[in-house]
Amino acid sequence: MASLRDIQNRIQSTKKTSQITKAMQMVSASKLNRAELNAKSFVPYMGKIQEVVGAIASGSSDSRHPMLTSRPVAKTAYLVISSDRGLAGAYNSNVLRAVTNAIRERHTSNDQFVVFAIGRVARDFFTKRGYPVIESVVGLPDQPSFADIKGIAHKAVGMFTEGMYDELYMYYNHFVSAIQQDVTEKKVLPLTDIAPTGATASYEFEPSSDAILEVLLPQYAESLIFGALLDGKASEHAARMTAMKSATDNASELISSLTLQFNRARQAAITQEITEIVGGVAALE
Repeated sequence: MASLRDIQNRIQSTKKTSQITKAMQMVSASKLNRAELNAKSFVPYMGKIQEVVGAIASGSSDSRHPMLTSRPVAKTAYLVISSDRGLAGAYNSNVLRAVTNAIRERHTSNDQFVVFAIGRVARDFFTKRGYPVIESVVGLPDQPSFADIKGIAHKAVGMFTEGMYDELYMYYNHFVSAIQQDVTEKKVLPLTDIAPTGATASYEFEPSSDAILEVLLPQYAESLIFGALLDGKASEHAARMTAMKSATDNASELISSLTLQFNRARQAAITQEITEIVGGVAALE
């Protein structure tokens, strides 16, 4: 049985751990509020640019832009959004498991796919397993801007346009609520599902619809990636907040259990001392 000092030391160390996890929970909650606001603020922009792109694409039926055309798939690209740090529950493991399962089902060789990794966890995971990671971004701020991922987004879209691969899938955690984040697979390229939604305005194209699409389509694809990053960041902060709350609750339960164990052990020690004193007095009589 553990001594009173051992139990007391465990109680003190658990209390210190609980204070740390409680502080991390509060920090993540504060970051979540801003990240959720950023993600929601980006939705109207994405809706409008999708409306414009859909209207132009549908009005230009003779357009043969490579980003709008499906082609035989010889190589696939995967853009994976993870975090730079752990202590976020199953946030990273869920999305990495989904990507690896998809790769195993679709490919038999590493020559058939490439990986773009956003976040240190994803980069290290794929690198250690020998997957072809051709571009990665780490050290993103908690509230990222488009400039932070402009390079990797531009490269991912540009390589597709140049024909270096034939489709691009994106994997990230979609923010539903503070306690629910769903792993999402989204096909970014080719843009075969663009269609005008509802009643749209009438546009006049100058100089031409093809010239506008040449500029607008890459921006739209890059915006999809940035929107997923904002969504993923909100999910990351929510997952870390939930994980730290669970850790704090578990620490509180452990402290209660150890305190009860300590009191019982102390009571047993006191009872034993009283018994020894009574026995000593009886021996002197």
